[in-house]
Amino acid sequence: MSNKAEVLMQWQTREAEVRAKLAPPGIATMEQLKSCSGMAFLQRIWDGELPSVPIGETLDFVPVEGEPGRIVFQGTPGPKHYNPLGSVHGGYFCTLLDSAVGCAVHSMLPQGVGYTTLELKVNLIRALTAKTGPVRAEGKVIQVGSQVGIAEGRIVDADGKLYAHATTTCLIFKLP
Repeated sequence: MSNKAEVLMQWQTREAEVRAKLAPPGIATMEQLKSCSGMAFLQRIWDGELPSVPIGETLDFVPVEGEPGRIVFQGTPGPKHYNPLGSVHGGYFCTLLDSAVGCAVHSMLPQGVGYTTLELKVNLIRALTAKTGPVRAEGKVIQVGSQVGIAEGRIVDADGKLYAHATTTCLIFKLP
């Protein structure tokens, strides 16, 4: 990509394509979760076969790319995400990054296995505002074993400017 306008157009086009496929928000059943691998489960959500995730609706972000070990979410922060100081609340950063890094770990899990976040470490580099435009949170697996998964993530804008980075440690377990 040669310039920000081209990147923004690509990002907005991809987001519209994803949103057109997503089902309304809801919660998948334990049977649906246990029926396939982590990556297949995420793909079923993205294909609209399972409900979309309520937190994505609440904070207005969606998955835009995914493969085993790497997941990308996109959102456009705005005034509804602001803290009293006039910039985007740190919880937006944390939720976007937790989704990306957690789903990156989830994408590596076999059928019948789940995870939960044990620890999330986030460093906020610069403020997000309504003027920032769309941002992407990319989560990448560092290591997934039988009991622990570790991933890292970054939030960037269409220029590639870094806004935050994170690491997570997730507990891996057999689903009940």
